[in-house]
Amino acid sequence: MSAANTAEGMGWSLAKLSKLETGSRGTTSWEIATLIGRLGADKATRDRILAIASEPDNGSFLRFHDQVPDVLTALTLHERLALTITTYEPLTVPSLVQTEDYAYALTGDRTVTLARMTRQNVLHQQGHGPEMTVFVHEAALRTTVGDPAVMRDQLLHLALMCGWDKFTPRVVPMSQSSDAVIRNQATLLTFDAPITPLAYAETDAATVFHDDPIAVTRYQARMRRLASLALSPARSHDLFASWADRYDREAQ
Repeated sequence: MSAANTAEGMGWSLAKLSKLETGSRGTTSWEIATLIGRLGADKATRDRILAIASEPDNGSFLRFHDQVPDVLTALTLHERLALTITTYEPLTVPSLVQTEDYAYALTGDRTVTLARMTRQNVLHQQGHGPEMTVFVHEAALRTTVGDPAVMRDQLLHLALMCGWDKFTPRVVPMSQSSDAVIRNQATLLTFDAPITPLAYAETDAATVFHDDPIAVTRYQARMRRLASLALSPARSHDLFASWADRYDREAQ
């Protein structure tokens, strides 16, 4: 349904609908219910959206998941809208740059692996995806996930991605392991105005999203600190290639 037809059918101006969709105006549960009724949503969808709409706006929101957050609408939608994505994992290769074999060896679930690959394919379209900075801790290069062949292919993949447009890989060396900022996973996304930056962190059962300016500022400071600790992209490429060679010899 077009935005114009949707707005007209509810007696709204197109500007009102647009501002509601982008979050640049306040709204009510009644308006949300009117909109999703107009769009013909089923009961399960209506209940889920109205529950979300009734959440207090305290600068953070929580979304539960089974194993990993790859299928969360809140995550995939924001990633597709993002101008930039900066992400860090302390012990594994970050999800957005995992190979299929690495993801399966890590999760043991083909459905989850497919969801992760689909998520990546949307973002890695040359010339269309967001600018991505990926911080990989050196511990992830040293930890064998699957077998040496899986690790060889994963490290080769990272080395090749160093030449991609809109992609900057950075290795955080083991020598920086005493710094507090490297202990936990974190991701920061930025967008075109009026959408404000969003940060999130994963747990085993849920993903916690933050758009509160104070929380986002802390994540921004953390990413700047990681950038100061990490190797340059060129040195990171060489390290990826070196470890790929080591795993290749083991695989032989």
